[in-house]
Amino acid sequence: MFRFGLLLALLAAASAFGDGRDYTTRAEALLALDSSDADQRAEALAWIANHGTSADGALLQKRLSDENGYVRNVAEQALWQLWSHSGDAEVDALLARGVEQMRAQQFDEAIATFSEVIRRNPDFAEGWNKRATVLFLAGEYRRSLADCDEVMKRNPLHFGALSGYGQIYFQLEQYEKAIEYWQRALRVNPNLAGIESNIEVARELIAQRQRHSA
Repeated sequence: MFRFGLLLALLAAASAFGDGRDYTTRAEALLALDSSDADQRAEALAWIANHGTSADGALLQKRLSDENGYVRNVAEQALWQLWSHSGDAEVDALLARGVEQMRAQQFDEAIATFSEVIRRNPDFAEGWNKRATVLFLAGEYRRSLADCDEVMKRNPLHFGALSGYGQIYFQLEQYEKAIEYWQRALRVNPNLAGIESNIEVARELIAQRQRHSA
């Protein structure tokens, strides 16, 4: 179910995220976030993603249900960008290095890099999430689950980690749990691509299992 190419596309989109309009103050960006103009809302999201703090996550989260599809997409990318900021430039650089290693499928190196991110800043949820991702790709599902648990302690609305639980449980053939977590991810972010089809596949596998056991 998990497609490595899709992960690479998401990582590339996050790393290429722009700065948005050059607002003078945070208050100006917050005002634009409620503008009736979709482009202004999108620009405000981009600005907050690059200049805000983790406390601004709730503001971006609301725009995942924006009436405009483009704004919803920007809100999703903005959250990934905001989550990638630890507040420490050296830790952020380490995180970026780990992402590059993961893109190159250098999984052992990426695990080591993200582990160093976690050692330096254990409260940084995205360090745990990135290590959970590469552990999944390396086939270490139980360790990946444990890291997802750490993400949830720090960011309970992290739809990426919630979706990750679903991917892991699917690989472990615990399809009911996979569906549960995918549905939770959709409740947080209804725009997640491919989740509905994943749920349908899992339901069909459950039905097949029930037919074979009848």
